[in-house]
Amino acid sequence: MTDTTDSTEALVLVRGLTKRYGDFTAVDNIELTVPVGQVFGVLGPNGAGKTTTMRMITGLIEPTDGSIVIDDFDLNEDTVEAKKVTGFIPDRPYVYDKLTAFEYLRFIGGLYGMTHSDIADRIDELLTLFELREWSGNLIESFSHGMKQRLVFAGALLPRPRLLVIDEPMVGLDPKGHHLVKTLFRSLVEEEEMSILLSTHTLEVAEEVCDQIVIINHGHIIARGTLGELRLESGETDGTLEQVFLRITEESQDERDQSVARRFGRETDSDTGHRAEEAS
Repeated sequence: MTDTTDSTEALVLVRGLTKRYGDFTAVDNIELTVPVGQVFGVLGPNGAGKTTTMRMITGLIEPTDGSIVIDDFDLNEDTVEAKKVTGFIPDRPYVYDKLTAFEYLRFIGGLYGMTHSDIADRIDELLTLFELREWSGNLIESFSHGMKQRLVFAGALLPRPRLLVIDEPMVGLDPKGHHLVKTLFRSLVEEEEMSILLSTHTLEVAEEVCDQIVIINHGHIIARGTLGELRLESGETDGTLEQVFLRITEESQDERDQSVARRFGRETDSDTGHRAEEAS
């Protein structure tokens, strides 16, 4: 397993990140480094803890323990500065339907303290890039889901963030939108030295665009590295990322029961049986 916690050229440093809800541990002591100028994939089955991890990194959820440093700003101590350099694209496009596309982007620019001239130039550039210029004066409530998703992309990129956090980027996009976004990812990391933290269930997209990948299961990172390194670790030396992912995350029913029980602080039947055997 390749260690990606080396802080060299790191934009994001996550140390001991933990989130508990009562007796349930959603994320357990995660260590993570996102290098400058890379697309960094975060994969995992449903309920693995990846979305909770992403939302803690964006500051939407407060961790129980651990630290998050973004571009040398500690999210706990320099919250506003850390958020200024972070853009977030959720899996569902949350926008103000009663604003026009132009008004929405101007509002976003104002939140980030951009000048009027910078906002105007950047809005024009992004509306053109995401093919929304024709509808810039239309109310967002008239947009399709895919158009709203492209507008959210434009809003996240408006202040030129150093870190872009994306949860399921392809939801609602048509094939042309898919191609645009995948091409954009490479452009952002190579030309603007942005780092992208990407969570997705679309494994062919992750395989195509990610420089490094971590796989989370039951709140723990269980594998990390490049696709080639994950292939070696899984034994699927010629496999697709989907095959590698399925091999790394496969476990017996007994292993699943024990892992879930540990997260909820419960005993399994097998635990009880082992103790009974030892006592006898």
